[in-house]
Amino acid sequence: MPTNQDIVKKTAALGAMNYLPLPVALTRGMGVWVWDVEGRKYMDMLSAYSALSHGHCHPKIIAALKAQADAITLTSRAFHNDQLCELYQRIVKLTGLPKVLPMNTGAEAVETAIKAARKWGYDVKGVEADRAEIIACTNNFHGRTVSILAMSTNEDYRRGFGPFGPGFRVVEYGSIESLEQIINDNTVAFLVEPIQGEAGIMVPPQGYLAEAARLCRERRVLLMADEIQTGFGRTGKMFCCEHEGVTPDVMIMGKALGGGVLPVSAIAGTEEVMGVFTPGIHGSTFGGNPLAAAVGVAALDVLVQERLVEQAWHKGQYLMSRLRQIASPHIEEIRGKGLLVGIDLKPSSGHARPFCERLMDEGILAKETHDSVIRLAPPLVITQEELDWAIERVERVLA
Repeated sequence: MPTNQDIVKKTAALGAMNYLPLPVALTRGMGVWVWDVEGRKYMDMLSAYSALSHGHCHPKIIAALKAQADAITLTSRAFHNDQLCELYQRIVKLTGLPKVLPMNTGAEAVETAIKAARKWGYDVKGVEADRAEIIACTNNFHGRTVSILAMSTNEDYRRGFGPFGPGFRVVEYGSIESLEQIINDNTVAFLVEPIQGEAGIMVPPQGYLAEAARLCRERRVLLMADEIQTGFGRTGKMFCCEHEGVTPDVMIMGKALGGGVLPVSAIAGTEEVMGVFTPGIHGSTFGGNPLAAAVGVAALDVLVQERLVEQAWHKGQYLMSRLRQIASPHIEEIRGKGLLVGIDLKPSSGHARPFCERLMDEGILAKETHDSVIRLAPPLVITQEELDWAIERVERVLA
């Protein structure tokens, strides 16, 4: 049997080094637990960046996957299939938005939202051709395509990939004043993460999203919420925007929508926005395929039936409360919502990576983000007993 080291060496020899994984090779998972090729057991406190909110291999989702795989897996959008409308129905009910457009990855969904906003700007708002502008925030993360990188402020992501196209402007995250000042007649949309995950679990000031929604309505600008990481219960609401009673014009979804099984993404929007799409102007061969749709339906049904959203809120409150009680020379701040939690380390403690490696030795798989932050985002199915097990080991490493 190969060892972790064998797998790491082989992967490094053959694959492009666009990631720096922890030196462990996983071969099996169930619920919050995973096992490496040497048989060692770990608790997954990353959840594949929220894509595994239901836990590994949830039996109801796997059953839906297998049943659909035996029926039909792909039709393309050249034909209807009997699963996609079921997924639409559930997304419409959960988002409160009347129309849905399915894609595969989160980045594809963001690209779709960008196209929708621009076309709405030209066809509905009346912006002059090729002058539409979309506002994004400092330290945003909406994906890694070239057009998305045009609005990124992370030079490590951008370096060597230019030139970048025009049409994006950036404002300070959390500042309504800077947003108000930059909106002009060419502004078609404000694209925002309700909590910035990759930036270090950055939570904006209370009321920020509600004020942004008000300002966008007043200035005839679309509010587009990137809920790819925060959506489907991660923060203790079905969507993070709900903490401030906000329904955006466009909701961008992904990750957990695929139940930890397949890449499934979508945007949902108002009739006015989604009405700009006509046959042939946008599409995806695999977007909305029956296998993905069946998995998405099962994933959403599990969220509702097992009350995972409510559990995420209560367990997240408990987790943050316990973490804030740790007497540690390393902890600068604990922040987050629900089960999306960041442990921000003091500058004197150095990078978060060595702490994640020590957590791995303790049986916990977590990952650093923004250099100094340990991200804790376990599957929403985690039990109280499992949380206590994890907290005990986090305290051991940090104290």
